[in-house]
Amino acid sequence: MASTKINTGILSFGMSGRVFHAPFIHISPHFNLTAVVERSNKTAQELYPEIISYDSVAQLLADDTIELVIVNTPNHTHFEFATDALKAGKHVLIEKPAVENIAQFDELIEVSKKSGKRIFFYQNRRYDSHFLDVKKVVESGDLGKLAEVSFRFDRYKLELGQKYFKENNQYISSGLTYDLGPHIIDQAIALFGKPLKFSKTTSINRPGSKVADYFHYHLRYPDGLNVFLTGSLAVAEPLPAFVLHGTKGSFIKTMADVQEQQLIDGMLPDNSIYGVEPDGSEGKLVTIDSSNQKHISYPRPHKGDYNLLFNAIYENLVNDVEYPITIDHIRWQIEMLSAENIG
Repeated sequence: MASTKINTGILSFGMSGRVFHAPFIHISPHFNLTAVVERSNKTAQELYPEIISYDSVAQLLADDTIELVIVNTPNHTHFEFATDALKAGKHVLIEKPAVENIAQFDELIEVSKKSGKRIFFYQNRRYDSHFLDVKKVVESGDLGKLAEVSFRFDRYKLELGQKYFKENNQYISSGLTYDLGPHIIDQAIALFGKPLKFSKTTSINRPGSKVADYFHYHLRYPDGLNVFLTGSLAVAEPLPAFVLHGTKGSFIKTMADVQEQQLIDGMLPDNSIYGVEPDGSEGKLVTIDSSNQKHISYPRPHKGDYNLLFNAIYENLVNDVEYPITIDHIRWQIEMLSAENIG
């Protein structure tokens, strides 16, 4: 690296750039928020007076001072812009879904190797408070041999979205599968690795929709573990987001992470209450002891913290510490996202 404080550019300053990236780069001691791309409305300097606002991706990539580029543009452009950034000599952090298919993924990895520049994958939901709770319970062994695990990402939103690329069936990466699917697929992979096999079902339920707004995956793992991943835009009363059953107990947790709403409301991620769940959102842990007696507890929630993802990028670039979201993890994810409906 040219310096230990990494000059960073963001390719879009819509919700993703404004909420999920800029605040973390801004407050971090490891990064400089150097530039963004704003094609029309120039608003970034109102929040970050020192930032450069470029009119195009090409202009930002031509800035030799920028070392890391965040690719957070529409899904179908990720492959092109990430490739261009690597060839321009930049390291890349790429939003989900990384690319649309395995062919693009393999080519992108090859470009990364040839350029000598590193590619990172943005899977911030690994650092949600509720997922960190689930991870701890799984790793503790308190549930015994896991038999059934269900992760859900439910919303009720029948009106079509305003982002054209999410509702346009001309793009492979449109629809809910590529929008919310990467979150819970990655969470399953982070905990359990690559499944032995999987099945996939999608459907369209919203009036006038041309893209999938429901998906369901059944992942089969060794030793009889079945993992179910579901997302829907037609759930008026969401079910618990995480339900795990094992031979010694169960754990149930709602989707309680507060980071996204805090960031939307303008809270910076160095605030002392950032990522802290409100009282009453604890998960429920039910265990059965050797005398067949039931014990119920409500473990204290973790603090959610997307700062950890950016810290991991810095540690990889400066100290060569392995980045936890690996190439294999994203390869398996893309295989699952791009698969045909199979039973």
